Amino acid sequence: MKAYGALAQFDARSIASSGLGNSDFAVLEILLHKGPLPVNMIGRNVMLTSGSTTTAVDRLEKKQFVVRQACAKDRRVTYVALTPAGRTLIQRIFKTHAVQLETVFEPLSTAERSALATLLKKLGKHVESLL
Repeated sequence: MKAYGALAQFDARSIASSGLGNSDFAVLEILLHKGPLPVNMIGRNVMLTSGSTTTAVDRLEKKQFVVRQACAKDRRVTYVALTPAGRTLIQRIFKTHAVQLETVFEPLSTAERSALATLLKKLGKHVESLL
């Protein structure tokens, strides 16, 4: 928990330096890496409540970083996609953020990083199955 707390604090500082809040950064980042997603999938992936997700998307839409798109096959579903301005912004910010996070993992070898990622995914999936 101490390591998680330190990493979370470092991560939050890095994101804050971009001028975005954590929720806005998380929404833009997931859209950068996964492409357009239904609103409810964004929340699940970045661990935000539906209300927090909607608020973040509203804020990002007002800044013209994302757009909502109705699903052609199911009108109950609304997708969120990056605009060109949103893509440019998050690519720039994420690049800087990734470089900063790289310093956190400097003490770990490539093999250790791979093992850590594998073990954390395994643990996360197990914990999700218990919820």
